[in-house]
Amino acid sequence: MAGPLSHIKVLELSRVLAGPWAAQTLADLGADVIKVERPGAGDDTRAWGPPWAGDQSAYFLSANRGKRSITIDFERPEGQELVRKLAAQADVVIENFKVGGLVKYGLDYDSLKAINPKLVYCSITGFGQTGPYRNRAGYDFMIQGMGGLMSVTGQPDGEPGAGPVKVGVAVTDIFTGLYAAIGVMGALAHRERTGQGQWVDLALLDVQVAVLANQAMNCLVGGTAPQRLGNAHPNIVPYQAFPTRDGYIILAVGNDGQFAKFAQVAGRPELATDERYATNPARVAHRKELVALLEEVLLARDSADWLGALEAVGVPCGPINDLSAVFADPHVQARNIRQDLPHPVLGTVPTVASPIHYSETPLVHDTAPPTLGQHTDAVLAEALGLSAADIAELRGKGVV
Repeated sequence: MAGPLSHIKVLELSRVLAGPWAAQTLADLGADVIKVERPGAGDDTRAWGPPWAGDQSAYFLSANRGKRSITIDFERPEGQELVRKLAAQADVVIENFKVGGLVKYGLDYDSLKAINPKLVYCSITGFGQTGPYRNRAGYDFMIQGMGGLMSVTGQPDGEPGAGPVKVGVAVTDIFTGLYAAIGVMGALAHRERTGQGQWVDLALLDVQVAVLANQAMNCLVGGTAPQRLGNAHPNIVPYQAFPTRDGYIILAVGNDGQFAKFAQVAGRPELATDERYATNPARVAHRKELVALLEEVLLARDSADWLGALEAVGVPCGPINDLSAVFADPHVQARNIRQDLPHPVLGTVPTVASPIHYSETPLVHDTAPPTLGQHTDAVLAEALGLSAADIAELRGKGVV
């Protein structure tokens, strides 16, 4: 048995990132994921290059590992019927059309529930199925801004490079995909006890606000909206990037004991007993003076020197790696985070493995992201019992 969800069948009617990320997560856990794509074009991200691996965009490869791709035009009645038959056999459907966008095809939750009451149906939209914004389209970048993330990301006003900045990865989409996968698994657990399926409603805006975590609570409890602090932490000091003689390091002091150890290594033990810096609340109150002082101290030595000395006494710190350095890191390599998967056209393609490690149901990454429609014939024959002649007829009509 490969993965804890190897008994689960997922029908994916989504594209770009949040929905595909949710479905890839379930595929990583062993689910059989059938991805339905538009004939001739497929998922939008297939064209989002360069870079390319052959004719496969790196973007598409990042979110579609472990799936089977079939092409069906469900704007045609015959295509809609094929998808309904597949949904009748599925445990899960994941879709990210606009609110109500699948009703005209008979592929909305109510329509599919009528033929499969045990179905777990997950809808991912920008703003959810209810509320005044429900009919708006939602995109990661705009939700990072609208949902508050960009208000706490970037340099403070008045400093060089000041202004709101988005995160360098579409984190709202990624988080939404992960919450969707969690929501689906919760619904499957409920179904196991009751036999009842349900509709899971995920909104990018909801997720973005939820993952603001301590910053959201800083606002709700403190009554003031947090502001941009660059690389600094709103609640802990010193907890940010600092320049050294030859680069930058991250210093992440989490408690007073660690600060005392840092002060000793830095040759400034008196800082740990100075009433302005001895406790974290005091350090937060005197952030500006302390950071200026530490910037001067840290510029005196090279990054490797600081990292070695601080790691030796247990002060949290680290380098700022580019991605080439990340994949060259011996620990990253030891954890097998990069894996090369067999591909029917390219020979192999690289992938970033799931970070989940189970002791009893280890995850197996052995299926590369599919080429467009790679599994159409096999799935239609296996799942729906169509003959080669039946499939050829559908292909001749442009249905598949």
